[in-house]
Amino acid sequence: MEPNTGVPVEVKPAGKDSNNMAMLCHLLGIFTWFIGALVIWLIKKDQDEFVDDQGKEALNWQITVVLAYVVGAMTACIGIGLVVMFAAWVLDLIFCIMGAVAASKGVKYRYPICIRLLK
Repeated sequence: MEPNTGVPVEVKPAGKDSNNMAMLCHLLGIFTWFIGALVIWLIKKDQDEFVDDQGKEALNWQITVVLAYVVGAMTACIGIGLVVMFAAWVLDLIFCIMGAVAASKGVKYRYPICIRLLK
């Protein structure tokens, strides 16, 4: 399947530790924005291909969410910004949980609406 559709893509089986680290990259985004995913990705990127891929994906998503919050904050004075920030929060919560579930099963997850700065 196409990697940019938001649909999980099957990969070769990864180890349990690999799956757990990739899952943490997605889950920590809910609580720490990009910091948690960045730390895990920097530590594990050279040791594990699956964590490298999912760490970059989680980082790209969190950067996208931060940019949405910035746009929302800049347009909050006209009212639309609050809607943008709320929508970014809801999408972040939903997509991070979906990514964590997929990563825990050893499946690569691609966020459907994401600016991919890290390749």
